[in-house]
Amino acid sequence: MNQEIPLLETIPGPLPQRARRKEEALTTGRRPEWLRVRAPDSPNYRHLKDLMRGLTLHTVCEEAGCPNIGECWGRGTATFLLLGDICTRSCGFCNIQRGRPAALDTHEPVRVADAVARMSLRHVVLTSVNRDELPDGGAWVFAETIRQIRVRLPNCTIEVLIPDFKGDPGALKTVMDEHPEILNHNTETVPRLYRRVRPQARYQRSLEVIRRAKEFDAGAITKSGVMVGLGETWDELLRVMDDLRRMECDILTIGQYLQPSRHHLPIERYYTPEEFARLKDEGLIRGFRWVESGALVRSSYHADGQTHLSPRRGGQSVLLMVAEDGTPRRL
Repeated sequence: MNQEIPLLETIPGPLPQRARRKEEALTTGRRPEWLRVRAPDSPNYRHLKDLMRGLTLHTVCEEAGCPNIGECWGRGTATFLLLGDICTRSCGFCNIQRGRPAALDTHEPVRVADAVARMSLRHVVLTSVNRDELPDGGAWVFAETIRQIRVRLPNCTIEVLIPDFKGDPGALKTVMDEHPEILNHNTETVPRLYRRVRPQARYQRSLEVIRRAKEFDAGAITKSGVMVGLGETWDELLRVMDDLRRMECDILTIGQYLQPSRHHLPIERYYTPEEFARLKDEGLIRGFRWVESGALVRSSYHADGQTHLSPRRGGQSVLLMVAEDGTPRRL
């Protein structure tokens, strides 16, 4: 049985020794044409960036260096990063800063809800760093943010991309009791690579998050995502799909891993657009209700297009504006 690995308490630096052999240099070779994106620069992108800074908020779009930030922010969608911007875990693929987080900000849910209202969002994605030092892993902040958003924009659909809360069912129930339309928890990779890719996570624990979410709220849509290009085999990917379907997972996202820096895991290979299309077909054959598969796909990519699956939405998207008095009005 795998033993728990202690949390890192240092500012970002090299990976642990066991993962350092091949990670001393950036992945060599020319990036394929299908992985090139334009640098983000549009009026809406600049507006959202100024709004986030003005409210002292973080987005995973910026912190994780998402390649789709220009596209998503350009159309007015963003994924809010709760619980600060310092993570207590040391995943080998992630560009978010790791170390000892600051004290919990109990006013963050109100500021996030304010930003959602000012952006007049139809759909919002909430995610977070891992906060393993907190008794509930930060579940209360997710729940309170959902509550605050619904006070301001009751028709805004909500997706939460949560950590595993160290397998605590009570923490998960705290979130599910607020009935987010979509519950997302990423498996990220295949079981064989967990100790190198997600050293403080457990594959079976992540599967249990998906299963329990359905138990706590049968009306929730469940979702998970994996990265490719870390050394997994095709058969291993298919087995992950099968495992997720056994947990009644509804939505699957599949994207290419991109190395953020020389201190992160190298890219073993680039998948082709044809391979991503085959993976999508494999997922649909297995019964996923929606599969988003492509080189630049990330967990929140086109998330607003998936909410029609929710029985609480009735297949409808509602566009709202916020009046000067702060009340939401249907357009």
